[in-house]
Amino acid sequence: MPAVINVLDPNHPKRVLMIAPNAAVSPTTGWPIGCWIAEITHPWLAFTDRGYHVDIASPDGGDLLIDGYSDPRHESGYSAHDIVSLGFLTSPTHSALLLNTKKVADVNLNEYDAIFLVGGQSPMVTYRGNAHVQNVVRTAWESGKVVALVCHAVCTLLETTLSDGSLLVHGKTWTGFSDAEEAYADAYVGQRIQPFWIESEARKIESTNFITGGLFKPFAVRDGRLVTGQQQYSGAAAADLVIQALGM
Repeated sequence: MPAVINVLDPNHPKRVLMIAPNAAVSPTTGWPIGCWIAEITHPWLAFTDRGYHVDIASPDGGDLLIDGYSDPRHESGYSAHDIVSLGFLTSPTHSALLLNTKKVADVNLNEYDAIFLVGGQSPMVTYRGNAHVQNVVRTAWESGKVVALVCHAVCTLLETTLSDGSLLVHGKTWTGFSDAEEAYADAYVGQRIQPFWIESEARKIESTNFITGGLFKPFAVRDGRLVTGQQQYSGAAAADLVIQALGM
């Protein structure tokens, strides 16, 4: 099936800013952590097939680190099935998009119709408590843009407030990495991975509706301009909802 192009105005395509986390070190495992590559590649494909223009940036700029288990070439074989990411990573043109990313602060958010925050293990360390990342989400939201977050990037919503002091997720339905999935991941590697669990924290928030789908199944939720995806298999589903929210 050929790609569906934005026929309404091909000369002025919708623009999406994907924001990927920078590299860090996990305080619980000591592992180098970064972004989950499928959460870039699958949404990127969904957006570009629609004719959208997509840029990839990061809070600190520079080269992105891919979480090992998400790399289809990793010796574990955990993501060997992910041929979309394999193609992206082995293409010189596409893999170059993960290098020397711009700092989000150097990007003009006014040029974009939506932002899409990519997960991985890093956000649990680099996004939680990060006022800069929260401000980007707040600014995009209050500017009327579609705001999407996937997997562990959703931890940003635990703390992001609006200009009136209320949480962005007040009165909203949203999703993110589930406690059941965290427990499964811990059992898989034989140790605690994350410093906190998003679902447990979300359920402490009053006047919000945090929901989850099946265990490691594609699941994404749209509440107006807010789009959230549960985990690494939900990137394309979240992208589809962003496209829906943008009206084409």
